[in-house]
Amino acid sequence: MAEPLGHRPARTRSRASRLRFDGVIAGLGTRAGVRIVVGHWWRSPFGPVSDVMLETPDGHRLLLAPTSDLARFISATYAFDEVRVTPVSVGARGDAWAVAAGPLDLRFRVGRRGRLGRLLRAVPAPLARRPAWIAVVDLPARLLLPGVRTRGGAGGDAGGDAGGGRREWYGARDLRPVVAATARLDGRDLGPLAPVDPPVRFGFASTPRTPALVRITTTVEVPSTAYAGRPA
Repeated sequence: MAEPLGHRPARTRSRASRLRFDGVIAGLGTRAGVRIVVGHWWRSPFGPVSDVMLETPDGHRLLLAPTSDLARFISATYAFDEVRVTPVSVGARGDAWAVAAGPLDLRFRVGRRGRLGRLLRAVPAPLARRPAWIAVVDLPARLLLPGVRTRGGAGGDAGGDAGGGRREWYGARDLRPVVAATARLDGRDLGPLAPVDPPVRFGFASTPRTPALVRITTTVEVPSTAYAGRPA
């Protein structure tokens, strides 16, 4: 049963903190027009955790997160019309992935990585995570993958707003195509796999239009504000 999103006294820091989420993001569309973004984080300030963001054809943006702390953090960084705290389970067996999150049941399969995935894997992990490197690859990423941005900040810095005066950097380290998917939302079949079109509107950037699973390190800079969780 979903837990209501509550309010707790916040802990503050005197200066900006950079928080790191290391894992994968899957972005895909469905024929019914629902676009889905799954974050599966092996390491984060909240421990190993997963979340789901989805947008319906009428533009309704929904966040599904397993704890109130994570829901508050994500909803302070991205924009949603509805937030639900509910168990989120993400698992993989080989190339097959399964996601269960409140009203959503999703299954998808990834294919072999292409040239871009091989190039990303060739970048040393410590370099791929550095904001300076991510700034360098931002323009090529925009050209190769329309709608994708690798960085965004408060006040529209680098072409987008991360929300709450925060800045973000997306350090991609691998990319594989999603080649098949089935999904049900509130028991309704969403139809077969489709492009992420139109782009999702949670934050300053979308996932690639072509459904994909991206190995990624996300860095969020929180300026003298509150967050709940443990340092990564």
